[in-house]
Amino acid sequence: MTITNPAPLTAKEFKGKVDPDWCPGCGDYGVLNCLQRACAELALKPHELLVVSGIGCSSNLPGFFNAYGVHSLHGRSLPVATGAKLANHELTVVVTGGDGDGYGIGGNHLAHTARRNVNLTYIVMDNQIYGLTTGQVSPTSREGMKTKSTPYGSVERPANPLTAAIMNGATFVARGFSGDAKHLVELMVKAIQHQGFALIDVFSPCVTFNHDNDYPFFRQRVKRLEDEGHDPSDWKAACEKAMVWGDTIYTGLFYQFKGRDTLEQREQVLHEGGPLARRPLGLTKEQAQRLIARLL
Repeated sequence: MTITNPAPLTAKEFKGKVDPDWCPGCGDYGVLNCLQRACAELALKPHELLVVSGIGCSSNLPGFFNAYGVHSLHGRSLPVATGAKLANHELTVVVTGGDGDGYGIGGNHLAHTARRNVNLTYIVMDNQIYGLTTGQVSPTSREGMKTKSTPYGSVERPANPLTAAIMNGATFVARGFSGDAKHLVELMVKAIQHQGFALIDVFSPCVTFNHDNDYPFFRQRVKRLEDEGHDPSDWKAACEKAMVWGDTIYTGLFYQFKGRDTLEQREQVLHEGGPLARRPLGLTKEQAQRLIARLL
């Protein structure tokens, strides 16, 4: 039987079989809900979607989401996602993780994924703390912040992931707040639709270990760029807005460049014959069995 007019998908279709086990009030709940809503709005199908993560509280997200999922290594989600995208470039690939995973141990991969302009969406739940290991300073923790690893206050300047992504060639750079769901869904929809590497840095408060950057802190400060008429094609203005941090902290789409080829478009081997994952292996059955035997 062929269904000619299938019912539209709802956010519930993307709800995983396992319920989230984050702390009550964690901002990651909002990010998960927004991603489910965004995928439903885009009419994506779970079997055409892959969610990849690294290690951390936020990196548990693929287990709570109904799609293909990979819970990879600490800081290595982007190269895993790049490999998956090149193996099957028809997949929609979304990467999720935290600031420690993505900007600390994974910072090098962020730079190279951005410059390659891999066609995937990277959603970073930025809580300015290492939550899974119970509260150490992270790359985005504020200067002077007292944590288990910095009892006298952090002496390091925080990283700016937005300017780093822009400078390294990312073609879509945005920031959201898990406490502003409607806006965050809009950003996710645009990011997934974008052809090229898209980063969304999301303020996702850790209510257990970070009492500096909590919901009230952000609610008093966040201001949408869209309300100021910001032009996301203006590279210089995007960098300037991304560096504002004080009584005002901007959210929204900082930068978007639509004319650059993606890595998949530049790889000639992908242009004919469909996704690599669906092509003949190129080995005899005996050769394949020998390889498998060596790997087991």
